[in-house]
Amino acid sequence: MVFLKTLILITICCGTSTASDALPVVLWHGMGDTCCFPFSMGSIKKLIQTETNGAYVRSLKIGGNIALDYESGFFVHPDDQVRYVCDQLAKDVKLSGGYNAIGFSQGGQFMRAVAQRCATPPIKTLISIGGQHQGVFGLPKCPSLSNRACEHLRKLLHRAAYKEWMQRELVQATYWHDPLREEEYRQKSSFLSNINNEVFINQTYITNLNKLEKFVMVKFLNDSIVQPKESQWFGFYAPGQDKSIRPLIQSGVYEDLGLKQMDENGKLLYLSVEGDHLQMTSKWFIENIIPLLTKN
Repeated sequence: MVFLKTLILITICCGTSTASDALPVVLWHGMGDTCCFPFSMGSIKKLIQTETNGAYVRSLKIGGNIALDYESGFFVHPDDQVRYVCDQLAKDVKLSGGYNAIGFSQGGQFMRAVAQRCATPPIKTLISIGGQHQGVFGLPKCPSLSNRACEHLRKLLHRAAYKEWMQRELVQATYWHDPLREEEYRQKSSFLSNINNEVFINQTYITNLNKLEKFVMVKFLNDSIVQPKESQWFGFYAPGQDKSIRPLIQSGVYEDLGLKQMDENGKLLYLSVEGDHLQMTSKWFIENIIPLLTKN
């Protein structure tokens, strides 16, 4: 899971890119963050603007103010958030020619849902940084919550993740993936199993994903927050146990979501970075992410 406070390590460095016509960029923050905190998304926004010589960057705010934006990461169902974002992006004339999108932590799977459900305006390159595309099963640390609150949240999810009220009221329940209750997850997950085409095949999702030029997934090699960390590359526990990891290529999602087709067309890109969840330096970001935003 998800807190962008660790991105305090990303600082504005030296603008070296000569690109002057980079596409607009849309950012979606993770849980425990907002669009505009200067030590997290505000810093990322400025870094991108500097390195692309002034590209238009929109950091998504869910609701009318920062307080609502923060709360949305916990209490506004992802379907409602995605609908809101699709509507806002469709109204933004600066995005009409297409844009690149970066989702951080849970914003990664939410931004993917935008790509799958809302073809206009079009996303060109989708970048997921620490996104949990096969969900999570465990909350080992909760950096922006107290230990007591974190433990309470973990117990709630273990006991009641698939209760209708929990799916409705708590965002993290909608991508809680219990491999010991795989069928219950598929049938009762109100968000993740849908966008992963695990309940029925939505051809629109496949078509829209394959319109992307690139789908980039960043995994943090020392991640102690996302369990399992392989979910950031669409890996997950094999059904019925929580020890052995099954990579994307062995998962039903690989074909059912059209990712095999994307893979064969060279559209899937897997990146990794040393560090815990969302911990990366400005140097790494500039060397690995900025080129994806500045290529024509």
